Amino acid sequence: MSPLLKYTAALLFTLPHTLAQTYTSCNPLEKTCSSDTGSKQTTLHYNFVESSSTLAEWTTLSGNPTISSEGVELTINQQGDAPTIETPYYIFFGEISVVMKASTGTGIISSIVLESDDLDEVDWEVLGSYTTELRTDYFGKGDSSTSNRWTWEPVDDPQSTFHNYTLTWTPESLTWSIDGTATRTLSYSDAANGTRYPQTPMQVRIGIWAGGDPDNNQGTIDWPGGETEYSQAPFTMVVRSVDIVNYYPAESYTYSDKSGDFESIVMQGGKVSSLPASADASGSGSGGLGRRGRVALSLTSQ
Repeated sequence: MSPLLKYTAALLFTLPHTLAQTYTSCNPLEKTCSSDTGSKQTTLHYNFVESSSTLAEWTTLSGNPTISSEGVELTINQQGDAPTIETPYYIFFGEISVVMKASTGTGIISSIVLESDDLDEVDWEVLGSYTTELRTDYFGKGDSSTSNRWTWEPVDDPQSTFHNYTLTWTPESLTWSIDGTATRTLSYSDAANGTRYPQTPMQVRIGIWAGGDPDNNQGTIDWPGGETEYSQAPFTMVVRSVDIVNYYPAESYTYSDKSGDFESIVMQGGKVSSLPASADASGSGSGGLGRRGRVALSLTSQ
């Protein structure tokens, strides 16, 4: 399950022991919100080993990330720590690749998250005591009422080995890949006929938190493997690099209504960038949005 989706940014800092990494400060499904800042770059590359200044290009939401010879380290030293970084901009469909080594530790979760203002969400979750599998998950509009959103996928020793975790996110489908091999694909139609498909502009958020914190509810403690023993700290995840291919670069993105539908998003100063071959289908017989989705998106750009 995702960490406490309903919490806002204010709660993130005022309630440190819940340590939510997903939240929204303004939900456009409920009220009019300001536009989301975009990026006009088609590709964005962050190598935390080559340049220590790369970290300054990210926003630190919590904690004190540090740079080592392996990359940026996000460390839990004590109860209440949940170091998290995020992009200062949103992307609207794209490919996100994170080269990461997860942390050890019972109840410790190393996470890669895409998160939108209306609580669309996509997750990689690596649990500290699980050495052969990890969890993938997604949410549409913050709806956690079904249990068929998440899967367990095989991975080799993610706590001692760097792996490349990639999300390929188009209007038609969402694919999770490990080291270049697809492990899961979600089609638009399979997510409650698209109503729960992640489809609004998202930020990339990377962080570590203790699902096994003794102050959490029992369900939250149980699913990542049990209660965290802080006497065994520090718990550290390391991110070597992040690469982003931005399919719809823009200066900003605006929700034109309260539907949360991708067709309602207006792109200011944007363009349609290169899409993978899977997004070029006409939609006929493909079970996806195909050209209809791409054209709708391009027509809303201004």
